[in-house]
Amino acid sequence: MKLQTTIPLKPSGNPIDYHSRLFLVGSCFVENIGAKLAYYKIRTTINPFGILFHPEAIARFLEYAVSGKQLSEADLEETQGRFVSFDAHSVLSTSSAEETIKILNEALVETKLQLAQASHIVITLGTAWGYRHLEQDKIVANCHKIPQKAFQKELASVEEIAATTRRMLSAIAKVNSQTEVIFTVSPVRHTKDGFVENQRSKAHLLAGMHQVLDESQHTAYFPSYELMMDELRDYRFYNRDLIHPNALAVDYIWKRFSSVYFSEETQKTMRKVQEIQQGLAHKPFNPDSEAHQKFLNNLEAKKRALQADFPHIQF
Repeated sequence: MKLQTTIPLKPSGNPIDYHSRLFLVGSCFVENIGAKLAYYKIRTTINPFGILFHPEAIARFLEYAVSGKQLSEADLEETQGRFVSFDAHSVLSTSSAEETIKILNEALVETKLQLAQASHIVITLGTAWGYRHLEQDKIVANCHKIPQKAFQKELASVEEIAATTRRMLSAIAKVNSQTEVIFTVSPVRHTKDGFVENQRSKAHLLAGMHQVLDESQHTAYFPSYELMMDELRDYRFYNRDLIHPNALAVDYIWKRFSSVYFSEETQKTMRKVQEIQQGLAHKPFNPDSEAHQKFLNNLEAKKRALQADFPHIQF
């Protein structure tokens, strides 16, 4: 008896290995997958401007980086003693305008460098609902807890999502025309928008994005949203908020991602990395014992053997 539908996935023609460089940008689901990649020591850059949920925020960030744009203090807002940018997440804010600008501009410079070197770029779209700052007349990346009256909430149309997706690809192509761009839609439900509204949002993201993917080269779609909705149809795969996928769901989606993008040879190396990571996390009963010293020596030997093949791997 079959109790679960399974989405058929084919191995990628452009797999990820330990020579790859990945750049990940988008919603908080990017952070989940990025953490896995980082754990396995695959070279990865994750959200230099912090979590970005809306396609417009992602497109603008990529355009800023590729064009060499540098922000100034005039681009900042001061709220609750912090200087923030409507183009970035609050995590990049500080109590000093000068320091905030320094952090943002360094992130833009590093982003251009990483985009140019990336073998794979993963873009995860979170929501089509955006907040337009009335004074600046633009969709913001983050409201920074500024009062709601300063914004107008609006739903991007399918055509607007398609146009924004084209802008992302156009920006990337200016510095790297050969990279593979992997799109996905976040499985996190934005229920604060409303249940029907969340479904409308995801539908717009999917329809608009696929309009572009159907006509583009060097692009792919990974169905993280569909895996959550179809293969993991049970609240046991959610955190207690019943909105975010839990660790079990993330592990499952990661396993399916691995089946598409990692060859058996790469997965063999990943198992060696995991063995070392587990060894490093081991807490000895007696750190001074002969057995533990032998364990540490063996661990160092494994690290040296791995680094002989991949010198860039550091623990």
